[in-house]
Amino acid sequence: MVAKINIGTNLYGALSYNQEKVDKGLGKILGANLVFEPADGNFNVPECLHDFMQFVPSHFRTEKPVFHVSLNPHPDDRLTDEQLTNIGFEYMEQLGYGNQPFLIFKHEDIGREHLHIVSLRVNSNGKKIDSYKEHERSKAITEEIEKKYNLHPAQEQSRAEDWELNAVNVLGGDLKHQIAKVIKPLASMYHFQSMGEYKAVLSLYNIHVEEVKGEAKGKPYRGLIYFAMDREGNKIGNPLKSSIFGKSVGYDELEKRMKKSTERIKTKKLKSHTL
Repeated sequence: MVAKINIGTNLYGALSYNQEKVDKGLGKILGANLVFEPADGNFNVPECLHDFMQFVPSHFRTEKPVFHVSLNPHPDDRLTDEQLTNIGFEYMEQLGYGNQPFLIFKHEDIGREHLHIVSLRVNSNGKKIDSYKEHERSKAITEEIEKKYNLHPAQEQSRAEDWELNAVNVLGGDLKHQIAKVIKPLASMYHFQSMGEYKAVLSLYNIHVEEVKGEAKGKPYRGLIYFAMDREGNKIGNPLKSSIFGKSVGYDELEKRMKKSTERIKTKKLKSHTL
């Protein structure tokens, strides 16, 4: 099981990203801790955001208060929703988030099931949750979970490196390379039904994308430009045309992928009705 932890400032963005998966039939809520969980499995982002923020004081010093982790079992692992829910709660408890508000989502947008968990890194007293050696502790927890549930070890996942998507750090230099390391694997593994959904997930990695339209040599064209963003969501650096990253992250290829994703969802819903 591969765990990928992201920290940030945009709680609304993290919740919206997961809500879109639920709304599109590519995910559902499995569990909640200290946050209202609707009986019908749907939720309203503003109301949910309000639930989260009621937990913390109005002022705190932690610059990045949002915790967002994905837990990715091996493609051959077969787990029930109950097992996935238990894994989510066990992981959060052992990492030190057992008394924090969080929501556990199951996603099926890459052809297999995995979890996304959204929480806060600030407790009710305004103190930051201990993050000392968080990644090392996370790895130890997932290894323990693998043994408990008889899962494939993370090192057996041939594409595990594809999950190591790191948010762009504007102070880290070579923004073009940082952006490429996110958008290329992300565009190949995830399913999107709209440009808005694509933008939402990119924002989690401090990347902004804009559509451009125009005319060249008498012919209309459509394109995309990518920007790095700082932790406040401001665009940083020069715009980067999608063409410098390859066709897979350009407008035309992403549009094709969106159409295929829509067809896949329709097929999935049809099958669900015929069971």
